[in-house]
Amino acid sequence: MKALQSIDPTMPDDLDPECVWYTSYGSNMHVDRLGFYIRGGQPPGTAKTYPGCRDPQMPSRSIPVELGGALYFATDSPVWGGGRAFYDPRAEGRVLARAHLVTTSQFSDIAAQEMYREPGAEIDLAEVLTRGTATLGKGRYETLVCAGQVDGVPVLTFTAPWGLKDVRWNPPTSAYVRYLAAGLLSADAWDVETIASYVATCPGAAGHWSEQALADLLQG
Repeated sequence: MKALQSIDPTMPDDLDPECVWYTSYGSNMHVDRLGFYIRGGQPPGTAKTYPGCRDPQMPSRSIPVELGGALYFATDSPVWGGGRAFYDPRAEGRVLARAHLVTTSQFSDIAAQEMYREPGAEIDLAEVLTRGTATLGKGRYETLVCAGQVDGVPVLTFTAPWGLKDVRWNPPTSAYVRYLAAGLLSADAWDVETIASYVATCPGAAGHWSEQALADLLQG
């Protein structure tokens, strides 16, 4: 098992970095799934085609990390059906995540696709790297969050502008949970029991997904 990479919670000095740690807490923890955002294409079993990034190189490194806050499932995914994963950095708890080392332009293009925008424009990271958050719009993945840095490189993710108590929770589908949980398992930092217990307690999944059902999904 790999050791978790600790995050330095201080904001980075460089406000125009060449690379960032794109930190996923949902299906993009799975490198195969992330590949469609980077290289483009249509994931199996979906009707969505992703344009991909200007730079199609896959991440040079992926590391397991834990973020302070809470994961919850809400809204209704047009790709998966059911709830999508969101991160509330203001809530109590921990979020299991996987940080991928990508160029700043790749992060901009991945974020654009999650925001239903066309990739190709650079996101100005100065505000998020100074204040820790930056809201680019009202959409469900249009709020940037910087959790600190690893090896001097910013740890960045995006989520909704609202918190977990501000929205109706919605249970995720088996297809979505499988990608999310398999992505965590492939990080080689948490075992099946830990992952199943974690997902089963997240708002939206709790009461709908048992630890046993999640373990069966991972081991099936």
